[in-house]
Amino acid sequence: MSNSEHPSLPLPPDLEQQRTELANLIGRHTPEQGSFCTAIESLHLVRYCERTSSFPTLAQPALCIMANGSKEVRLGDETYLYNPLNYMVVSVAMPISGRILEACQSNPSLSIRLDIDPSEINTLIAEAGPLGVPSRPTGRGLYVEQMDSDLLDAVLRLTRLLETPKDIPILAPLIRREILYRLLRGKQGHRLYEIALGNTQTHRVSQAIHWLNSNFQSPLRIDDLARQVNLSVSTLHHRFKAVTSMSPLQYQKQLRLQEARRLMLSEGLEASAAGYRVGYESPSQFSREYSRLYGAPPLRDMARLRSLP
Repeated sequence: MSNSEHPSLPLPPDLEQQRTELANLIGRHTPEQGSFCTAIESLHLVRYCERTSSFPTLAQPALCIMANGSKEVRLGDETYLYNPLNYMVVSVAMPISGRILEACQSNPSLSIRLDIDPSEINTLIAEAGPLGVPSRPTGRGLYVEQMDSDLLDAVLRLTRLLETPKDIPILAPLIRREILYRLLRGKQGHRLYEIALGNTQTHRVSQAIHWLNSNFQSPLRIDDLARQVNLSVSTLHHRFKAVTSMSPLQYQKQLRLQEARRLMLSEGLEASAAGYRVGYESPSQFSREYSRLYGAPPLRDMARLRSLP
């Protein structure tokens, strides 16, 4: 288990008032279960009316906040829990899996996802000058931190703009900048800071991650990847594992298996065809590694997923 210690429910009065309003706003703008884009391009609202099984995805950099309910996220072998007491930040695109722990029709899970563009953080740092963000050892590219009233207030003001669309073009960019600023000034803001700055080893790891995300079907040559991002092989391996909890090879394997699962589920490909599509040359190796990750061979896993309501 990898998670921070958080206070027990209920929330302090000021946070509870903000949480309630945010939940009501999300509820009004999500007419049914699912994830919804909004008039604010980077803001997504999510409603679940039932608990879900764990399902993998390639998460993009984002701030995630639960206004109601709770969620479990897995990164490699690590588990992170978050609820209205805390928020989650994904600072680099990574393969994770998540499941909704608490939700029903009368008390749905309600959350927001605010996409983060690292170039925005770079611009903010350049314009604001030194922000007093401490330099610390490289940490995971995903973290959970205790919610505070100032951050939640900014998120609430951004979400309120959905009620007054004419204000969005002018006010939304300003509030987004405030939210990024507050994340940078938070206890773990150094993780975003390092990703954004081009002269850090963590930023070079993020470049390696970007290459893998775009080329996971191709054979992985660690020497070539290290040379491409200007790191030694040993430094790339060490820093990559510090950010993602996986080696580059394990990371590539997760991406391949996630995409193969999607191809079988969404496009109806047979297991051997999906394996070849994502870069496996041996059907037996594909089946073996798939079973290790998902707990069942492809045929049985597909039958289980298709039987879910």
